[in-house]
Amino acid sequence: MPNVKVVNMAGAEVGTIALSDVIFGAEVNEAVLHAAVRAFLMNQRQGTQSTLTRSEVSGGGKKPWRQKGTGRARQGSTRSPQWTHGGIALGPKPRDYHVDMNKKTKRVALYSALSAKVAAGDLIVVDEIKVDGYKTKTVVNMLKALGAERKALIVLPEVDSFVVKSAANIPGVKTTLAHTLNVYDILNANKFVVSKAAIAKLEEVFA
Repeated sequence: MPNVKVVNMAGAEVGTIALSDVIFGAEVNEAVLHAAVRAFLMNQRQGTQSTLTRSEVSGGGKKPWRQKGTGRARQGSTRSPQWTHGGIALGPKPRDYHVDMNKKTKRVALYSALSAKVAAGDLIVVDEIKVDGYKTKTVVNMLKALGAERKALIVLPEVDSFVVKSAANIPGVKTTLAHTLNVYDILNANKFVVSKAAIAKLEEVFA
């Protein structure tokens, strides 16, 4: 059972916490992590890009010039792909990029991501993350004290608009809730900053 120190927002150690072996001490499966990240990124794509083929471009019904005798190459339409204002050959069309993953594989990927953060020493447990009002400076000072200035993921047990909005305009910092964690956000962050209450919520939801 991994033991991690608990710090306050000033970075001072205030205790330790025993983490669940199931979630934070699992074997890291890199193949499943890769599949989960790929599925997440693919599922962000809207797939709405579209171009017009020669049959969809307006005009071009008349043959530009007669077939033979002009000395020029034969042409059947001014909307052929080689013409200016012509259609697009082999261009993108709307498609679905969705990739499915079953629940068991998703769970293995999440366990692997969380365990990787613990193994690398990038998991920071804070006893309580709280901001009195909309104060970006408070969150900036907290991250600086925790050594998490660059690309940090802050995990809360429930929505706290003061914390969320205070961190919203800090470059590289993202906030999320314990029950909506995804593998991509975990791996994309250099530091995984999670409150003690959010750890309990994680173990309740995913253990």
